[in-house]
Amino acid sequence: MKKVFTLLLCLLLAGALFAGGNQSQQSTASAPGAMEMVINNGTQIQSLDPSQITGVPEHRVYMSLFEGLVGYDPRTAKAVPGVAESWRYSNNNETITFTLRQGITWSDGTPITAQTMVDSWLHTLDPATASEYAYMMGEVVKGAEGYYTGHGNRQDVAIRAVDARTFEVNLVGPLPYALDMMAHYTFSPLPMHAIQRHGSAWTRVGNIVGNGPFVLQEYIPNNRIVVVPNDRYWNKANVHLTKITFLPIEDQNTAYNGYLNGEIDWGTDVPLARIDEVKLRKDYQVSAQAGTYYILINQQASSHPALRDARVRKAISMAINRQELVSNITKGGQLPATTLVPAMGAYQPPTGQGFNVAEARRLLAEAGYPNGQGLPTFEYVYNTLDSHRIIGEYIQQSLRNNLGININLTNMEWATYLDYRSTGPFQLARAGWIADYLDPSNLLELLLTGGGNNDGKYSNPEYDALIRQAARLPDGPQRNTVMRQAEQIGVVDDQALIPIYFYVSQSMIDLTKWEGWYTNILDVHPYVGLRRR
Repeated sequence: MKKVFTLLLCLLLAGALFAGGNQSQQSTASAPGAMEMVINNGTQIQSLDPSQITGVPEHRVYMSLFEGLVGYDPRTAKAVPGVAESWRYSNNNETITFTLRQGITWSDGTPITAQTMVDSWLHTLDPATASEYAYMMGEVVKGAEGYYTGHGNRQDVAIRAVDARTFEVNLVGPLPYALDMMAHYTFSPLPMHAIQRHGSAWTRVGNIVGNGPFVLQEYIPNNRIVVVPNDRYWNKANVHLTKITFLPIEDQNTAYNGYLNGEIDWGTDVPLARIDEVKLRKDYQVSAQAGTYYILINQQASSHPALRDARVRKAISMAINRQELVSNITKGGQLPATTLVPAMGAYQPPTGQGFNVAEARRLLAEAGYPNGQGLPTFEYVYNTLDSHRIIGEYIQQSLRNNLGININLTNMEWATYLDYRSTGPFQLARAGWIADYLDPSNLLELLLTGGGNNDGKYSNPEYDALIRQAARLPDGPQRNTVMRQAEQIGVVDDQALIPIYFYVSQSMIDLTKWEGWYTNILDVHPYVGLRRR
């Protein structure tokens, strides 16, 4: 174990020639008073470009380098001022007008203005950018959906720079969650001057500029990402860390041992095989989380015809004993899930398919596959992580014993897994979604026809119409009823995906040594205010 991290230190020294960047952007910490944090991020990230990232590991790095109009409150995960110092609603809450901070700049000194926000959002929406998350902006900003889908024009997107510090956004309705949603990286300002100068190479060390509390000092793929304080950050007085190092260690045992040895300060996951040991520790931080672990099903013509039959999908769902899984396998406080959306505020999801082997066998036979006869061995894809493998093995055994269905488990590293899920001919895949903001729509939009994160390519016009109707309704019972109807269709009747359990966040961090880090429902942890006690 020690050899792994000793080697890492050697690589750190050997990799110095990869370091770079404009020194005017960076603070160089001397040893006295240095307050460094080492975070295991769990994998090699896919991208640093806010218009291209899609995952939680990328989001952790993003929050160090960039900041949107609003950020996250570390305790509640609700929106707090960021690039915008204030905002006001008008037009029956369908217009938000933001006032940007005076003199706010990128890390190279280039001003950030309301026009920067306009240009950035239009860049993310541009079909040529191919941002998977553009659909999220399209769901709330008037005219945005038409532009990113190629059915509208740039000028139809209802955003404008009133003056240098005033940015106006017109929404598709009086959306109660729009402001919290805008903390997400989809809505990030982008350094268009750097993008125009360097093209796709703008995120490289020496080229990248950000507006967050830190700037990029080193990025050695499959080794580490290092960030140091941004001297031009507007709230730099509350940035106490002198360096953050993100490690891409996928092996949970290796990472956990590194934490125990004092070589990692924050472990963002725990090894499932050692959960009983982990749960006894006071530095194990566990909390309810707004998110769902589920099986993604490819419903395109390229997958097996059986997977396009709702009866087969329901049978697979009914053959999995979720209570047994969370009680005997995951054992971290997860809750069995038969719907995509956990109870959230006043929203109560419908009742999904519970564990029912007899009904599962009846449905499979009715579909023409009695005892699994006539079905091929399906591929089940998951990203490399011991916990995903163990859960996959449980699902594999359940389907074989209860239905006669065979599946092969295939693991892939994170970026390859994401690409394969979105473009490859997969059949079944492990998937998970942590809410980006606290509203059921965020999870339900995963099943919208043509949505950037609808990797199973599910499509139902009635479902789409209900989700869009809900987006235009004020918060209240009517809106919750419409969303519940949509979930009944997409997740229960059509079984477009198979929910497994509702997440809990699990981290290793000693809060007797660190302050400013709090558990919250979204499991987001801003770095501003974070410090060693």
